[in-house]
Amino acid sequence: MGIQGFARRCARWTAPLVGLAMAAGAAHPLPAKAATPVKMALTFDDLPAHSALPPGVSRMDVAGRLLAAFHDEKTGPVYGFINGVHEEREPDSVGVLSLWRAAGHPLANHTWTHMSLNSNSLADWEADLVRNEPLLERHMAGQDWRWVRYPYLNEGETPEKHVAARKALKARGYRIASVTMSFGDYAWNEPYARCMAKGDAAAVAVLETSYLKAAKDSLDFERALSASLYGRDIPYVLLMHAGAFDARMMPRLLAMYRENGVTFVSLEEAERDKFYAADFKTQATAVPTTLEEAAKARGAALPPAAAPWGGAQLDKMCR
Repeated sequence: MGIQGFARRCARWTAPLVGLAMAAGAAHPLPAKAATPVKMALTFDDLPAHSALPPGVSRMDVAGRLLAAFHDEKTGPVYGFINGVHEEREPDSVGVLSLWRAAGHPLANHTWTHMSLNSNSLADWEADLVRNEPLLERHMAGQDWRWVRYPYLNEGETPEKHVAARKALKARGYRIASVTMSFGDYAWNEPYARCMAKGDAAAVAVLETSYLKAAKDSLDFERALSASLYGRDIPYVLLMHAGAFDARMMPRLLAMYRENGVTFVSLEEAERDKFYAADFKTQATAVPTTLEEAAKARGAALPPAAAPWGGAQLDKMCR
């Protein structure tokens, strides 16, 4: 999936903000029936530093809040996909990876500089990937870190490059960390930092409401799509980012998922499902690796979704 497809996919979940503040104060609906159980693996990209920080918040604060939420919800292991360059660009982020490991969570490769495979040569991209490996080896101490998440989910702009990249990854022992659920969480982090700097509590409340709505909309959509394609829920792999607003919202986000039937599982357990076979085995294949691609391959219609938004409203907030 290229960056444009990734952006379109995430935009689906950011429904228009108009009316959200009013909706937040509306009467609560009647309790829903017990949710159907579903499995989900949590994964976080861009460690140790993602997006802007509000005043008085450090990278260690962000990591600590995320890890506390994982502990409280008993999520099990949560892979953090790292870009080692952040430790050079933001010396204050040094310590985040050690904190993540001390809490019992694994780390994996997201390339050194978050390099896009689509806009760079395979040789340069592989070199950027390899540059991350000594940092992973140091922090993972002999444990399994050979998972890779393509930056921007870009897997090569041509079929030939896609195949060559997978062959190179397989030769280095990597498995590919799929993404079958994402609601564009990263888009809330910069507006949050701006709104906190301005002390705009009302705007922050709108951010909170819209974030949870986008997450719930994406959950409903992907589950409906999986049911229509396979008559079941696949175990989903959720893409998140280690940002300040993500840390603020994590207890409420995880609670929302629990209330909707989610049980958190490891990345390995999720990807043992046959849906992920090509990524788990790092095979060069044209088999779809997302539900949207699977629907397109079958010529199947997508389920109804929230109105697309695209992020313009978030970008305008607290300017």
